[in-house]
Amino acid sequence: MKHTLSFLLVASSLHAADTAFFESKIRPVLVKHCYECHSAESGKSKGGLMLDTKHGIREGGETGPAVVPGDAAKSLLLTAIKHSDPDLEMPPKEPQLPPSVIADFETWIKAGAADPRESAVKVAERPPVDLEAGRKFWSYQKPKQVAGSIDGFIQAKLKEDGLVSAPEAEPVALLRRLYFDLIGLPPTPKEVKAFSMDKLEATVDELLKSPRFGERWGRHWLDVARFAESNGRESNLTFPHAWRYRDYVIDAVNADVPFDRFITEQIAGDLLTAKDDAERARLLVATGFLAFGPKGLNEQNKAQFAADVADEQLDTVTRAVMASSVACARCHDHKTEPFSMEDYYALAGIFKSTQTFYGNWIDSENNNHGHLIRLPEVPGQIIPNRPVSAERVKQLKSDLAKLNQKEKDQQAYALKAKLEGRDISGEFYEMLRIAIGILWTRGGLEGQLETVDDQGRALPLCMGVQDAKRIQDSQLYVRGEIAHPVKAVPRGFPRVIEVKGSVSKQQSGRLEFAQWLTSRDNPLTARVMANRVWRHLFGAGLVRTVDNFGFSGERSSHPELLDHLAIKFMDSGWSVKSLIREIVFSKTYRQASTHRTDAFEKDPDNRLLWRAPKRRLDAEVIRDSMLAVSGLLDTSRRPGSLVAELDGQSVSLIGFNTKLPPDLDGSKRRSIYLPVLRDNLPDVLEQFDVANPNLVTGDRDVTNVPLQALYLMNGPFVQEQAAALAQRVMKEKLNLPERIRRAFALCFNRAPDAKEQQLAESFFQTAAGDETKLMTAYCHALLSSAEFRFAD
Repeated sequence: MKHTLSFLLVASSLHAADTAFFESKIRPVLVKHCYECHSAESGKSKGGLMLDTKHGIREGGETGPAVVPGDAAKSLLLTAIKHSDPDLEMPPKEPQLPPSVIADFETWIKAGAADPRESAVKVAERPPVDLEAGRKFWSYQKPKQVAGSIDGFIQAKLKEDGLVSAPEAEPVALLRRLYFDLIGLPPTPKEVKAFSMDKLEATVDELLKSPRFGERWGRHWLDVARFAESNGRESNLTFPHAWRYRDYVIDAVNADVPFDRFITEQIAGDLLTAKDDAERARLLVATGFLAFGPKGLNEQNKAQFAADVADEQLDTVTRAVMASSVACARCHDHKTEPFSMEDYYALAGIFKSTQTFYGNWIDSENNNHGHLIRLPEVPGQIIPNRPVSAERVKQLKSDLAKLNQKEKDQQAYALKAKLEGRDISGEFYEMLRIAIGILWTRGGLEGQLETVDDQGRALPLCMGVQDAKRIQDSQLYVRGEIAHPVKAVPRGFPRVIEVKGSVSKQQSGRLEFAQWLTSRDNPLTARVMANRVWRHLFGAGLVRTVDNFGFSGERSSHPELLDHLAIKFMDSGWSVKSLIREIVFSKTYRQASTHRTDAFEKDPDNRLLWRAPKRRLDAEVIRDSMLAVSGLLDTSRRPGSLVAELDGQSVSLIGFNTKLPPDLDGSKRRSIYLPVLRDNLPDVLEQFDVANPNLVTGDRDVTNVPLQALYLMNGPFVQEQAAALAQRVMKEKLNLPERIRRAFALCFNRAPDAKEQQLAESFFQTAAGDETKLMTAYCHALLSSAEFRFAD
């Protein structure tokens, strides 16, 4: 029974992710483009096809099933939206849907076409969760203080199930666990030798103070912030200045900026007071959090583009901070959570009153400008964009003036023809071509001028947001369609959470929203972050669905413990380091990871924590550890980013850039400084489940697939580290057995046992080749081993 329950819980967790994809990517498109002709609400079922239920979409109509889970080729809906069959084009008599939307449908179908919708009748019988019911749900109630400690809460649950915790881990195992968890690097043999349990507190404090801590834990937040250095989707243009936000996060984490302040800076840093120019620049950079989400840059309709940007920002903030899917209420009241369309559009107005600065380029097919924010100039500031001569600035301004005059002349010509009654329809395409050329050229000229001053000096720029010139409430749109407004919804916050707050009429409301989120009375924010920290130290959150604290998410395995951590987190001044410190000093964290059959039979998922979980290292930690043991790791911060050197090149063209390494790597610095290009991530990271930068990701997948083994065997990066590790060992004045033990100690912080030593020595004695090549092969085997990819 326990095994069955465990399987069902895991399946439920995976299903939740699939459902979230359907709700955010598939259902809105069906509602907008299909329900008018194929739904119970419209009273229409053209061709016998209903697309508003799971049964209807799979049963299909007169021509067959619209969706066949797992089989894109047999799914007629995909055929229809691709317009690959003239008799099945959908939507009918309308342009083909954007490529990104079609790709989403193909991904959805291939993944099994998860569809949580019930029949239209059942949905009508079960109304959305109302406010009263929502306020009674555990996560929407304030945390309750219960006397106890981490170990006390854990031990109580173990005792209930007749289990006992594991003994304390061996000192070396615990040290490795701490190093990997806190700084993402292995301890050196010297550090292992110097460690003892009486030095535990000093060691933890030293790791928390290390600059490497911010690089490790900053990466966790970048996962949640869906950080990327390119736009993705159909126009995957680069974000050359996104790296400033990366550095902001690392510095803020190292400085232990209180989490409530950290959130406020990212949502409303531009609205906060600053003591000097350096602080003002830092706060502006922080708002990049809202700027680098993926955007539909080919969207022709400005109002639709603005609505979609606001939706993405709203979705990111509420998932990242509240672990809530408020954005699912864009087209209808949320089906499983206490969020109404009024709640959604109250928040949407805040973001629609916000101007987003995301690039100094312009898309060729529309007028979606994405200018950048100019930062105050401060000493030591990195400015990666290139200076130009004053003469070049004058030339650019002259070219822009001529272009603007050309546009005015064209407009005057068209107006004069109209007044004179002349038909110039035959010139339409020529005029359109000129207009598009003007639009594209102007974007390039304005983009170049934005990066320099009148003397041609390069200016410091960043992505971010500021309040828009026009502060406005959002309309509520039927089915989320901007062509069907119903009423204006005053800006505000989700009503299920009873936290006092109102929005200023003079500002967007982002500052008030940040204050509402970080209020001690908000039941979600501290709980969600405490749960995220727990997940990174134990491999699973107390609430396993770390990005979903709603009705459709899992319940906490230890609710009193989660409340205890949330309250202590706030009481500590929202100090993440203090929270980490308390957890790693607990006996629960310090347990051995030894497997016990009796305990496994009762709790196969280790939800009660009868032992420390065995966890595979993150992609970045695997790569950084290889660099560390090989002796090649460069711990300096990369100034800027490789992306800043690509001159705004589209990611689709990067493969033809012979100046770049094939895997976009080639660096010896830590992985957090590698480029994060949507749809083109470095191989070493992508193979080992790096976070998808299109999504808020608090819990990475952990897969075990053949491609990983192939990469470890044949990847140039791994081979290079193996050769460097071999050279490092060969340079030391050691005999062969000592070299074997030295390589082992560098990789695993332990000596080989007798059998491992004998096998290694046998390899060197029987294999052909010089000792350096054999040592390289031996080191390659160590780096490719499963043990290397686990902390203990």
